[in-house]
Amino acid sequence: MLQISDKMIPVLRRVLRTFRDRNGAADPVRTERLMMSLSGEVMNHFAGRRIRREEEDLGECRAVCLTPSRDRIPGSVLYLHGGGYCTGGTEYAAWFGKLIAAVTGARTYCPAYRLAPEHPFPAAPEDALAAYRRLLEKYPGEKIVLAGESAGGGLCYALCLRLKEEGLPMPDGIAVLSPWTDLTLSGASYAYNREKDPSLTREKLQLFADCYTADADPRDPLCSPQFGELGGLPDSLILAGGDEILLDDARSLAEALEAAGCRARLTVAQDMWHAYLFYNLRRHRPHVREAAEFVREKLT
Repeated sequence: MLQISDKMIPVLRRVLRTFRDRNGAADPVRTERLMMSLSGEVMNHFAGRRIRREEEDLGECRAVCLTPSRDRIPGSVLYLHGGGYCTGGTEYAAWFGKLIAAVTGARTYCPAYRLAPEHPFPAAPEDALAAYRRLLEKYPGEKIVLAGESAGGGLCYALCLRLKEEGLPMPDGIAVLSPWTDLTLSGASYAYNREKDPSLTREKLQLFADCYTADADPRDPLCSPQFGELGGLPDSLILAGGDEILLDDARSLAEALEAAGCRARLTVAQDMWHAYLFYNLRRHRPHVREAAEFVREKLT
């Protein structure tokens, strides 16, 4: 897999900030979709070739299934991509899914759940539930780990709340990066990290939240899982950047899980931005190993 030199961090910051601060798009959601699709295509071009890619239906979703060619372990990862519930798709998800499959050895499924504003809440958790039901036909719950970044991280917890409602087997673990779990945007890090995070703004997330929630209450636990009854959820690994505006979402989620009697480990990468592992920087090899070991421990 492509690894980016730490010398590129200042360049990445400038590039991300340039895209973050662009203004005037007539259709901002469409523009974001184009940018994420392009980034997925570029990163997939540099991805490792030792991952077999197949497409299949997973519930109501079309999904990419990524299988490592060596060092396979039993079980699977259900990876729910980020993008504010409004952007993303299989090409974007496949890059990070390939990284997950490569470092864990687990077959990784990346469903293309429906997106807002065309398909607002509760379309995403419904599709995630349908995909998980389909995986349960292949694997027992203890051989499944959920993974997701940003909105996909929040969706992992919304899915678990639905599993509780339905009385379905839980996955054995949840590993999330920069989870978005509070769509009321109430975290203090929106203010104190506003100038530090080169990749996200409160205004962009407010747009995504409005598109996704539509007529729903953003405090609904299936929209904002940190407000839900989290007791009984599986062990969690939560990774976040110290400079990101969603830092308090990660901290509040970890605190809420622990208060509910769940095990949660929070790792914060100092001086890093939202979804920092997406760029596979060399300095974060220990964080990649931490996530990989968490998944392997759960599945073996």
